Amino acid sequence: MSDYRTDTDTTVIHRRGGSGRIVAAIVGIIALIVIVLFATGFWSAKVTKTGSLPEVDVSAKGGSLPKVDLDSKKIVAGTKQTTVDVPKVETEKKSISVPVVGVTNGDTDKK
Repeated sequence: MSDYRTDTDTTVIHRRGGSGRIVAAIVGIIALIVIVLFATGFWSAKVTKTGSLPEVDVSAKGGSLPKVDLDSKKIVAGTKQTTVDVPKVETEKKSISVPVVGVTNGDTDKK
């Protein structure tokens, strides 16, 4: 991806780095400590038995899937007509006094 800029007075600095450098530094410090411990004789390792690679016989026989007899239930969804008690809410109009809030200009109050 390229950047096309027309103003040449602006300097753009891209900071690169992050957790990868930190992890590499920690691994390097640990490796250095291990080398110093072996070099000073604080740690020592003696090989008492030589190792060898395992012998592997690579042969495979074709497998088969198990047979399964599966019985399943059916789910039936739908609607049916039935009678249910339903509450009925009624409203009526009635004349009552309610508080009123208004805003007036301060000049109209003075006479």
